[in-house]
Amino acid sequence: MTANMDQVKPICIGIDATNIRIGGGVTHLLELLSAIDPTAMQIEKVVVWAGEPTLQSLPQASWLIKVNPASLNKGLAYRIFWQLFCLSRAVRNAQCDVLLVPGGSYFGSFSPVVTMSQNLFPFEWSMISQSGLSLRSLKFILLRWVQSWSFQRAAGVIFLTKYAQNAVLKVTGLIKAKQAVIAHGLNPRFEYRPKAQLPIDQYSEDKPYRLIYISTVDVYKNQAQVVLAVDLLRRKGYPLALTLIGPAVPGALESLQQLQMKIDPKGEWLQYLGQLPYASLHLEYQKADLSIYASSCETFGMTVLENMSVGLPIACSHESSMHEVLEMAGLYFDPHNPSDIAAVVEQYLLSSSLREEKQKMAYALSVQYSWKRCAQETVDFLRSVISP
Repeated sequence: MTANMDQVKPICIGIDATNIRIGGGVTHLLELLSAIDPTAMQIEKVVVWAGEPTLQSLPQASWLIKVNPASLNKGLAYRIFWQLFCLSRAVRNAQCDVLLVPGGSYFGSFSPVVTMSQNLFPFEWSMISQSGLSLRSLKFILLRWVQSWSFQRAAGVIFLTKYAQNAVLKVTGLIKAKQAVIAHGLNPRFEYRPKAQLPIDQYSEDKPYRLIYISTVDVYKNQAQVVLAVDLLRRKGYPLALTLIGPAVPGALESLQQLQMKIDPKGEWLQYLGQLPYASLHLEYQKADLSIYASSCETFGMTVLENMSVGLPIACSHESSMHEVLEMAGLYFDPHNPSDIAAVVEQYLLSSSLREEKQKMAYALSVQYSWKRCAQETVDFLRSVISP
């Protein structure tokens, strides 16, 4: 900030983590709070309302107050009821100057509120329509309306990328709220450890060239297309192994398992490890030689950024926000086309120098991202909403 920090009044920040329960939302909250320096940033306290598992994952600090109303340990209806009828009073009683809502949806009466857009899926109609007329599609249609309404009522909205900002505003129309694009950061654990990129003839079935794809198993993440692409390349004689990591949507997981039984029933080259702890993901990156990321819809693409930081060459989907993060430091493919995915990966396989060039470019881009920077920009934005 440009102002003299000695003259800035310390603020109290409330955080509504009512619906922050798993995955990237918890990671963002953990990293954001871990990066906060309350003295330097002139923060008196931060109060977080969340379910017990979420609160347990957050850091311990004298300035961080964790509050766990019983309703937030129950189902969605209980959480919505508590947010609608109890949260605003709780925020006022805690004497918060501003309320940050990372989940994006807010029903209360407290003001000022800053919401975040961390889920682009409800704003991409092509993604919702893939589920046809189903409870899943109805859920995202409802979420599209609720978040649009929340953004319209908020004093400020934080987007993770310009792409996501433009996509959301196409749906909501012009909103009066202050807006900021604040990217996620990187944990130092994802340090630069590039593997030597050898000619492909230096690999074998006993020592395969290892591909990794970390993301939730879902239809729009296109794991099946990646598996088919790797199978095409193996049929051409390339000694490849593929590891898939991430939680799974039940229907998509069943389809993936059926595909594996068809093309690699003994698990000789295809592994699905399920969801692994966030704290151990960097170890999986270090085992890999190349990363694939095939999502059709991403607000930011945290996995891509982590791949960039550790020094993996990246074959990436050309859709959604990926170009904004990876720029020219990767090779892009159509995530719906196994042949196109295979062709892009093959470019890497045929040129160790191309792999080395792209991994160095990617790392150079990744160094601009840090959670300290994310925390500072977030606090600055919250303060600007308090004192416009």
